[in-house]
Amino acid sequence: MAEKRRMELYIHIPFCERKCSYCDFLSAPATELVQKAYVTQLIEEIRSQALVYPEYDISTIFIGGGTPSVLPGLQIFNLISAVYENFAVLSDAEISIECNPGTLDESKVTYYREAGINRISLGLQSADNVELKLLGRIHTYEDFLRSYELVRTAGFRNVNVDLMSAIPYQTAEKWKTTLKKVLLLKPEHISAYSLILEPGTVFHDIYGTKEGQKLLPDEETERRMYEETREILGSHGYRRYEISNYARPGFACRHNVGYWTGAEYLGVGLGASSFVLNHRFHSETDLDKYMEVKMHEDLTPLFQDVEELSTEDLMEEFMYLGLRMTEGVSGAEFFDRFGRNMFSEFDAAIRKNVLLGLLEVKPPTVKLTDRGLDLSNRVFADFYRALPRA
Repeated sequence: MAEKRRMELYIHIPFCERKCSYCDFLSAPATELVQKAYVTQLIEEIRSQALVYPEYDISTIFIGGGTPSVLPGLQIFNLISAVYENFAVLSDAEISIECNPGTLDESKVTYYREAGINRISLGLQSADNVELKLLGRIHTYEDFLRSYELVRTAGFRNVNVDLMSAIPYQTAEKWKTTLKKVLLLKPEHISAYSLILEPGTVFHDIYGTKEGQKLLPDEETERRMYEETREILGSHGYRRYEISNYARPGFACRHNVGYWTGAEYLGVGLGASSFVLNHRFHSETDLDKYMEVKMHEDLTPLFQDVEELSTEDLMEEFMYLGLRMTEGVSGAEFFDRFGRNMFSEFDAAIRKNVLLGLLEVKPPTVKLTDRGLDLSNRVFADFYRALPRA
């Protein structure tokens, strides 16, 4: 029997108790009745999508949002059960769920364990209660500690903590304090992101102005935060495997690594993105319209912005997504995938960034330098639309 293709599965829960001031994700508060109806429709989509992709094994499952942990534990259990009942899930699959510390309880984490979830991602963002209030988070640091103890007591041995730096009024010392408090807990994984002022958010309206930007850490302070993150986490045994992600050996997030290295993935739920058979698309983003789709009759109304990627598109993505990984991209893997020479295809972009000290070449690998990691978006821009089209 031929080996089946592998696919990652993303399940989107578009609900939260309250929209955070910096968030531009597809999420909003909703009544329990709306949430229950959505889960029912989502299970129908899972069943229908499984009929479309029978040739795939599921290697990872990621339940994201929004805040998936606003749902009752039984609903999460039913979602995972639907996946197992309809898809072929590998026995060693990584199964993650994003959780807000203000929404967890013992019943929920018990259901997570029974469902087979084996990785918890806790959105702390800051260990400073003043900063948490500023961000619009619904929890305190003490709430986070209680949630962390809950998931550990329930037996979870793969826990991520999300942190955010460069937020308004934050000093390098406050950021350092947050890092040290989290390190005392010894999570397996830490995601450390800098604040991005996304259009359409409360933060963008306030801090995107000339006067508002004065309330953000200056460039020198932000750089100090960046460097201390790398140094402090590195000294505690966390390997930086991607621009913003650090893990103890063996605990890199497999789902996200797959995204950065070109794995196929299917997104189910409102607005979820997919990349399958060289096609990129996303699901309906209007909740009312999503709920009206007759999943078992015709899935066509569900799909939006369907785009078939050319070989040039795929090669460029291989570079600018793969370079997010600190180990870089491999010319040997590039040749195996595309039958072409990576160094010839991207000669100009590679040479330019090597001269600028942003890339280093150690055949057959190209990777970002430390300075390149700081200026990664500048490097990625040189690989985007870099190849000629017919």
